[in-house]
Amino acid sequence: MFKNLEQLIKTIKKQKNKNSKISYTASLFKKGKNFCIKKFMEEARELAASSKYSNKKNIVHEASDLLYHFLVLLEFKKISITSIMKELKRRQRISGIQEKKNRKKNVR
Repeated sequence: MFKNLEQLIKTIKKQKNKNSKISYTASLFKKGKNFCIKKFMEEARELAASSKYSNKKNIVHEASDLLYHFLVLLEFKKISITSIMKELKRRQRISGIQEKKNRKKNVR
């Protein structure tokens, strides 16, 4: 299962510098960070809407789009999925409520 995720990450890394006329991934990188953020937000809204009104097949489709655009954003910012997984592992040791309180303290 996670091999598919690893393969997608490798594909994004490989495609980001290709010809933007033939690679969707390359076209996202060419359009820049703000466009990638906008596209990610669009996909998040579509997933939220489909979760309210659609069947599982459509939700899976929209979740896949969101995951892809999430991974593109991570690559754009040079953040590895490993660092995300380490953060999630760290959070397993504390409650979600406490983690949110800690985050608010660190923002100030």
